Amino acid sequence: MNKFIMLKKKLQINFINILIIFLLTTALSACNIYKPTNIKDNPINDKAKRQKNIQEGRGLTLLSNKNRQGGGGNFNFANSNPLWRATISILDFMPLSNVDYGGGIIITDWYADNINSNESLKISVQFLASEIRADALNIKIYKKDCSISETCKVIAINSKMVNDIRLAILKEAAKIQTNSKVVNEEYKIIDPQ
Repeated sequence: MNKFIMLKKKLQINFINILIIFLLTTALSACNIYKPTNIKDNPINDKAKRQKNIQEGRGLTLLSNKNRQGGGGNFNFANSNPLWRATISILDFMPLSNVDYGGGIIITDWYADNINSNESLKISVQFLASEIRADALNIKIYKKDCSISETCKVIAINSKMVNDIRLAILKEAAKIQTNSKVVNEEYKIIDPQ
């Protein structure tokens, strides 16, 4: 009698599993997730399949397409971006706390000179474009003033220093770009830009 009850429970569990699988396949086919294909519409050789997937926007492209402009996931490498290299060069005297090329931001750590140790500065540079132009950079400078009673006050300052840093970065980026074009012409390297 005990074996009969166990067999009955197993059959019920198997029936429930089969019912669940049937309902899921019915639901998936009703949602048009599964799409039957015609053999005439699909290429047979691998090269044609890859080309069709690329045209439909599927798959992974390792080499950039020159016809595509901007877009998500299309990044220049940091060592080929003159604006990025110039910013790192200009801010090299300060310790960097966050450098994210993919996010387009450089944030320095708090920096204080030996003259006034109660005041320290932090600079944040956000890249809005890859081109060398004034509106491609969003620069913010923060000043932390700590008094003797260990209370610190942090304020964002908008001074002449923001424009000086922006101008220095743009000048350095223009020099880097000019030098890289001269090197490319000297070694007959085709510039990808």
